[in-house]
Amino acid sequence: MTTFSRLAPPPRLLMGPGPINCYPRVLSAMSTQLVGQYDPVMTGYMNEVMALYRSVFRTENEQTLLVDGTSRAGIEAVLVSAIEPGDKVLIPIFGRFGHLLAEIATRCDAEVHTFEVEWGQVVQAQQIEDAIKRVQPKLLAIVQGDTSTTMLQPLADIGEICERHDVLFYCDATASIGGNPFETDLWKLDAVSVGLQKCLGGPSGSAPVTLSEKYVNTVNKRRHVEAGIRNDDHQDGVASRIRSNYFDLPMIMDYWGSERLNHHTEAASMLYCARECAINLLEEGVDQTIARHKQAGDAMLAGIQGLNLQPFGDLSNKMNNVVGVYIPDAVDGEAIRHDMLHKFNIEIGTSFGPLHGKIWRIGTMGYNARPDAVFHTLQSLETVLRRAGHSLPTGEGIDAAMAVYSD
Repeated sequence: MTTFSRLAPPPRLLMGPGPINCYPRVLSAMSTQLVGQYDPVMTGYMNEVMALYRSVFRTENEQTLLVDGTSRAGIEAVLVSAIEPGDKVLIPIFGRFGHLLAEIATRCDAEVHTFEVEWGQVVQAQQIEDAIKRVQPKLLAIVQGDTSTTMLQPLADIGEICERHDVLFYCDATASIGGNPFETDLWKLDAVSVGLQKCLGGPSGSAPVTLSEKYVNTVNKRRHVEAGIRNDDHQDGVASRIRSNYFDLPMIMDYWGSERLNHHTEAASMLYCARECAINLLEEGVDQTIARHKQAGDAMLAGIQGLNLQPFGDLSNKMNNVVGVYIPDAVDGEAIRHDMLHKFNIEIGTSFGPLHGKIWRIGTMGYNARPDAVFHTLQSLETVLRRAGHSLPTGEGIDAAMAVYSD
């Protein structure tokens, strides 16, 4: 048998668009011993997670739970459970992840309608209302923070528009929640899904979701209980059966609910992890955590500008936790990333589609939204850029970032 060495990954500082380094308490939680899925301790933890994420999402929604899988699992569960073949779905696109929503909705056999704005901009509420009037969709799906462009979509006015036109309002807030304001109930959202690997400071692998009463009533029309666990009290819904078994949210809600109907075996280590991510956020305070992300993001932006680099996009709508940076013409962007990774153990990202190879994306999120991580990244980037021939004032990036923290 081939002998493999023990796990020993290098000590990378993950300063890209995600994933990021985990909070230490989250890493510790994942090494906790397992209990059975119906052990009262386990179901107690499940109930705690539901309560914790109501506070994270800022909602009173009863149906606030985890979908086992990466953030994409949460997206797919929300969409495949709500969309019946032929349903009209409207998706405004301002980056790579709007295209992902359209891809998944198309696979649900929806009649997908999209419109796209230039990458680096966001969508205006009036554009959305005009499209809703034209399309008359069942559901509007949008991303809040799209890391491909580093833009943060304003949401505050969209919920009222959807409510007025009787449209379900869904948002993927994976890259933004915990580092930027998010108000599920105040903004009248019907469904939200996120992941842990950005500002919440955990690994990818669990997808918290929250679902409004309106959304729950809609998908419960498609409710189905599997043979082998159903009894005479269970009745199927009147609408078509959800096409995915694993991502069937009514069945997942039954599993998390008081009846505890078996659906899957909960990923216990990821549940422990998600629990600690939420506790970590709430103990620091949601507003305080957002403020920390904004300060780190402002410091990184100031430092980037101090290195004679140009930020990308509409800075008035930039995410707190990631900045896009134009790659200077005089340097090889991938060579810079290579040297940052292999000489300084720091990861920064490039982007997708029309921005691939044109911008870097530098994140300040979760555990890494702290001064030493910002300063170390800027100092290392200055060294690599200077050695590659980029013209820059020595020390000005660090000084600019320190000035933000001093203020």
